[in-house]
Amino acid sequence: MKQRNLFTTAGIVVFLAGCQTVPLQSSQTAPPKPPANAAEVLQKAPQEPQQPQLAVTDVWQRLRNQLNIPVPDNKLVQQYRDWYTHNPKHLQQISERAAPFLYLIVDQIEQRHLPMELALLPIVESAFDPYAYSPGAASGLWQFTSPMARHFGLKINWWYDGRRDVPAATQAALDMMQYLYRKTGNNWLYAIAAYNTGEGRVLNAVRRNASQGKPTDFWSLSLPKETERYVPQLLALADVIKHADKYGVQLTPIDNQPAVEVVDTGSQIDLALAAKLAGMDISELQQLNPGYNRWATAPKGPFKLVLPVDKAQDFEVALATTDPSDRLNWLRYEIQPGDSLGLIAKEHQTTVDIIRAVNDIKGNNIVAGKHLLIPVSLQDASAYPLSADNRLQNKQLKSKYKTTYAVRHGDSLWKIARANNLSVSEIASWNGMSVKDALHPGKVLVLWHNRSSDESAITRTVKYKVRNGDSLARIADKFNVTVSQLQEWNQLQRQKYLQPGQVLTLFVDVTASGS
Repeated sequence: MKQRNLFTTAGIVVFLAGCQTVPLQSSQTAPPKPPANAAEVLQKAPQEPQQPQLAVTDVWQRLRNQLNIPVPDNKLVQQYRDWYTHNPKHLQQISERAAPFLYLIVDQIEQRHLPMELALLPIVESAFDPYAYSPGAASGLWQFTSPMARHFGLKINWWYDGRRDVPAATQAALDMMQYLYRKTGNNWLYAIAAYNTGEGRVLNAVRRNASQGKPTDFWSLSLPKETERYVPQLLALADVIKHADKYGVQLTPIDNQPAVEVVDTGSQIDLALAAKLAGMDISELQQLNPGYNRWATAPKGPFKLVLPVDKAQDFEVALATTDPSDRLNWLRYEIQPGDSLGLIAKEHQTTVDIIRAVNDIKGNNIVAGKHLLIPVSLQDASAYPLSADNRLQNKQLKSKYKTTYAVRHGDSLWKIARANNLSVSEIASWNGMSVKDALHPGKVLVLWHNRSSDESAITRTVKYKVRNGDSLARIADKFNVTVSQLQEWNQLQRQKYLQPGQVLTLFVDVTASGS
């Protein structure tokens, strides 16, 4: 498990986390110092004389032609080079995964006149997976933590996470790299190291060496082990990709032309409708727009959708002929006794703020028998396979096994749930039911049970209400689970404060729990 280090930006202390470096054996030592003439990389190295070339048709070739940071000959670089060349399928899979977005990234880097090596950072950080999430609470292709993401202009809320919005996160990451380059004295190796560990730690290491009369090039600095390996890994990767033919590595060609286009819809739109207008499956649309957590774009924006280039124009035409009021599905809901705005919002996959805004409600008071207008998804929640709730459920189901149960006379969801150590809402959700639906004898229900290495274990789903003074560590200790499990089950971030009254879901082995 990796851990990011302190990063100070304009007086604000924040964290950056989550790079997925290739594992090396613990016996490996820090890389030897390179020759003095290769120590300092203050600017991009001069390009080799270019021979007349045919038009570049592959983005990988376009990228190769601009990899110019010198690659020193040292132990760590060689070890990472060996790993990539001995695992060619890894880069081949990444090449396929990068196809929709690599042109966009390369183009942005060229426009900013930045080193092309930066286009390879998503390989080191996330293996080009926009849904990657690290134990250090970093997310997306570029592995931003939420404080750092917000600092560089990305929005994060219930509806939308800009860290997973590839075009937006790419701009933020390159803004950050330009900032780090300036802060570290125009030294790209320093800047790349700072992306991993923070510019404060890098600059402190430089000052420490200078005060002791030691060399101050990157290779001579004392930095966290992860950072000492992070830069060599990127350089080794650049060397392997630049000389792919020499190393026998095949990268799936990517056409040197835009694969996607960003379209601004101007207002909130249901993703099911957007997919229909674009002539796509919802899952295909969500794959290109992983920043949206729910069934629609965010009510207050952004309203941008990433679409295949060959579908963007038809989408815009279809959107222009769609009445703005038809972009969302509306439900007229009668308030029931015992209802609250929070319960209504949760049931209809929206937020309290949205219900308040639509219905001009100032506080929390609602009256049974009155009606609310609520925006709801056009299709059932299961039709949006990459929404945050469905991704979380899929993760949970991987650790469970499936059984079926035939309903008998006198059964109720409550009786079945209690007998199987499950919750009524879980059983209803797994079977596409409401908790109020009647059961009929003979109906077959699907039940999912938590796996356990201990057959005598009894696992229960626990709803825990956070109290004053609680922390993730304290709750984890109380129920004999791990902090990472709490984070995964509830999509929490380690640095995020818990709020008294907040309800957490836990899957607890009551035979081992200290509660």
